[in-house]
Amino acid sequence: MPSTTSRRFLRPAALIGAAVLAASVTACGSSGTPSAAPPGSASASAAAGVLTVSDPWVKAADKGMTAAFATLANDGDTDVTITGVTTDVSRAEIHEMAMTDGTMTMRQKQGGVVVAARSRAALEPGGDHLMLMDLTRPVRAGDQLDITLTFADGRTQTFTAVAKPFTGAQETYAPGHGASPAS
Repeated sequence: MPSTTSRRFLRPAALIGAAVLAASVTACGSSGTPSAAPPGSASASAAAGVLTVSDPWVKAADKGMTAAFATLANDGDTDVTITGVTTDVSRAEIHEMAMTDGTMTMRQKQGGVVVAARSRAALEPGGDHLMLMDLTRPVRAGDQLDITLTFADGRTQTFTAVAKPFTGAQETYAPGHGASPAS
């Protein structure tokens, strides 16, 4: 039977041991690269200025074009600019909906998407979005796509988006949109 003295030190020693173990596991995982997150969310160190991505999804499509959407949060102290996007199912660009000659049109967004410090930005149907063009395979409801954002400073961040059917904003992602003219 342990003495009163050894019982008195057993609990604090166990707590200290658990804290040391937790700190060492955290240190091993802090390579500056975002850790894996469950589908539907992705996050990384706010100190590194990387975004938190929530509710990412892709509009299901059989061929041609589709788009990806999410809410982006910047918990850092400096603005973050997304300048590029890649995925393994298509080439991709950052797009916006804008008025051109009195008509709402979709076009590549010059300068990318800026997520101001300590704020959020929405990638949504009818607004800024990630355009996936020339699909190499169908994107079916339930598929999970890895999407990589490239930032103005050269850093990248990958998140997973789930495909779902959507007819909400009635956008037309017509084949050939965004294609470069023939020379």
